[in-house]
Amino acid sequence: MRPLLRAAGHDIFTPSYTGLGERAHLASSAIDLDTHIADVLGLLQCEDLRDVVLIGHSYGGMVATGIADRAEGRVAKLIYLDAFAPTDGQSLFQLVGAETEARMRAGAAAGDGWRVPSNPMPPDTPAEYAAWAAPRRMPQPMKCFEQRLALSGQPLPRRGYIYCTRIAPQDVFRQFADRAKAEGWPYAEMDASHNPHITAPEELRDVLQEMMK
Repeated sequence: MRPLLRAAGHDIFTPSYTGLGERAHLASSAIDLDTHIADVLGLLQCEDLRDVVLIGHSYGGMVATGIADRAEGRVAKLIYLDAFAPTDGQSLFQLVGAETEARMRAGAAAGDGWRVPSNPMPPDTPAEYAAWAAPRRMPQPMKCFEQRLALSGQPLPRRGYIYCTRIAPQDVFRQFADRAKAEGWPYAEMDASHNPHITAPEELRDVLQEMMK
């Protein structure tokens, strides 16, 4: 997505959360949702970024909501890409439901107790992309999913939602798509599975371009 969006004339920043990606060596059981919110707030502040379109994918919707609440006006628009769109006081575990929470906790218990394994990639992911991505997808600290998001109560910036219609067996994101439509957010659907940045990047670029207007 970075070359596609840069070619379309956008500056794009893709910071890694503490404990993930090239920062995997910093992983610890103490990392929580607030840690990841602080990661991106630090980027916004150090780069002095303003009028930002913030995109949160999947769990990143939890993080992006907290960032938008605490960014002191730096975020102009928040776009959820097949993502969790929490309200005040909600944790990811509350939003996925008891069955999924139990599965995630069991996956962590099979290891060291605090690292939750990443979900399998959708079956329509091209084999070469799955092979590239698999070793880069890190387990995540349990506290990221347990911690409840605390919002200030101030209005969030404008929000939009992109819903991927090739759903997983448990369609956890439909609840947020329905809320977005009910509340009149800019809304789009993609005939794609959960990772359109991998399986449908050009289409995603076009959808983002339209939603950023």
